[in-house]
Amino acid sequence: MHSKTDQKPFNFTHALGFLWCAVATLGLDLQAHAQASMSDAYAYPYKSVHLIVPFPAGGALDMVARIIAKPLGEQLGQTVVVDNKPGADGAIAAEFVAKSNPDGYTLFMATYGAMSALPSLHKALPYDVIKDFTPITNTGKFEFFLFTNAAVPAHQLSDFFAHVKAHPGEINYGTGNVGGIVGSAELASQQQLHMVHIPYKGEVPLMNDLLSGRIHMMIGTPANALEFVKAGKLNALVVFADQRSPLMPSVPTMTESGYKNLSSVAWSGIFGPAKMSPTISALLSKNINALMQHLDVQQAFAKQGFESKGSTPAELGHYVKEQLRAWGTSIEMAGLISD
Repeated sequence: MHSKTDQKPFNFTHALGFLWCAVATLGLDLQAHAQASMSDAYAYPYKSVHLIVPFPAGGALDMVARIIAKPLGEQLGQTVVVDNKPGADGAIAAEFVAKSNPDGYTLFMATYGAMSALPSLHKALPYDVIKDFTPITNTGKFEFFLFTNAAVPAHQLSDFFAHVKAHPGEINYGTGNVGGIVGSAELASQQQLHMVHIPYKGEVPLMNDLLSGRIHMMIGTPANALEFVKAGKLNALVVFADQRSPLMPSVPTMTESGYKNLSSVAWSGIFGPAKMSPTISALLSKNINALMQHLDVQQAFAKQGFESKGSTPAELGHYVKEQLRAWGTSIEMAGLISD
């Protein structure tokens, strides 16, 4: 047992030194953690990147994604794999990406469908366009045409309208995406056309029925239709654009045909899940914008009826909000009711 005289006095200097050591150690731990996070971003990518496409293989968006994927992989030094997750007009793919790890290895080749139209068509989506994604870059927009089976007795738009009005409820039209749904509904509303709607999971299966005659008309991209127009199996009556398409320069615009053009834009862009590293999103944006300037890439886009247009992540974020409003107006004008 020790006496009171054996106890050493409390040393404030030693205690203060111990406290500073603890704080310094904590600071070093936090700094190391931050540096590790930064090094992960700077080391990106160290494995394959997956680009999720919301439509089947062989469609226009799939082709555009593959045109981007190869040179992007070369720039990044890793393979960019195109994964097709079709269904629900893009909602399945959008939900998949929204719930993925925001590490930059899962990207979304999104379109106006999932990001602009569906929020106005469906009240309860499994994702939030603004909150659940990291914008990376705009990629451009698609040209849309009105195609008919060659057996339909119409070689110009006014003839087609007259034919539909002479056979109410007998003309079937197919849609492979939201653009086709909204565009067809808007056109039918403008011209008071009574047609039967048959939806498909993409334009590839739709094209087979258009060629067979089960479907009489579709509004869609030219990627899968062009060869059949040239072969005389399909007719292209109009292009929904401000000017004629170099793919089919003989096809008039809506304005040239004497009608009001559709009001929405069939845009596409690339996103990641929310909370992606700004370093990674900026790196991807820079590389994708650079490769879209290459002549061979632009020529490949043109064959798909796609006009490229890049952006910064911030510009795409602003554009998404703008297109949400624009497509909401188009859907309202078309008389489509949200569920």
